[in-house]
Amino acid sequence: MTGFIPGTRHRPIAEGITHGSRTNFLYSFLILPKSQRQAIETVYAFCRVVDDIVDGDALGRRDPRAELDCWRGEIQSCFNGHVPCHPLARELKDVLRRFPIPQDYFLALLHGMEMDLVRRRYASFAELDHYCYHVASVIGLMCIEIFGYRHAGARNYAINLGKALQLINIVRDVKEDAKRGRVYLPLDEMAMDGVSERDLLEGRYGDAFARLAARQARRARDFRAQALQALHPEDRPAMVAAEIMATVYFKLLDQMETAHFDVFRRRPRLSHLQKALIAATLLLKAHVLK
Repeated sequence: MTGFIPGTRHRPIAEGITHGSRTNFLYSFLILPKSQRQAIETVYAFCRVVDDIVDGDALGRRDPRAELDCWRGEIQSCFNGHVPCHPLARELKDVLRRFPIPQDYFLALLHGMEMDLVRRRYASFAELDHYCYHVASVIGLMCIEIFGYRHAGARNYAINLGKALQLINIVRDVKEDAKRGRVYLPLDEMAMDGVSERDLLEGRYGDAFARLAARQARRARDFRAQALQALHPEDRPAMVAAEIMATVYFKLLDQMETAHFDVFRRRPRLSHLQKALIAATLLLKAHVLK
């Protein structure tokens, strides 16, 4: 199996992948207690590795479907009492001894990764919504099993928040995705607003694209509102890491809206200080709520 990223004797592979990725999620991980932080880093590393398998498909040097199938086997080994072969899978198996993440979530994510290999266009938002669940909502569902919760509404919180963050990613990364041959914006809405695939690939910005992107932004905010509505007040302190992730992403969305969604010329970014302040503010608020 390819995709092995070596660690050191003292640093778990998952930690190396997570910190090396410079993900926007990193500040939310750092505030967690050690056992939860290590578990989240391991789940994130798994998600990153399988995502990289699919993104690397453009090079044409590997068989990504075979690699995803290998990971299905590794996930099965994590749950059926066998010892996985991949060192990251062995770290994941240890996480699953401590946190009750269902096997179906991992398999759903792998299915979502396969969708990127066989389907690169979505005719409508209903089709895109199905994709967003498999590549984003299920990650949220994994995370809340680590954060802990008392009320079933936390699952709807995770599902809706995952879709919101994925839509923000789609708008932010539209040009890069087009270069990979992928268009995640709904084709019927592109046609309605007069935006072509060539416009995305060549970075042609105008009022038509701004309207199209604004529609996705409204959806993201609607999903965010649904997520918060579903979350029981007793579970809010446990979700502080998720709220840090969400706040960082919605600050990026604020930047895109201020720039009228001209993501072709200016990619939204937050500084390390801005992310640290978000984490500190929400962590303090969570302590007050306890």
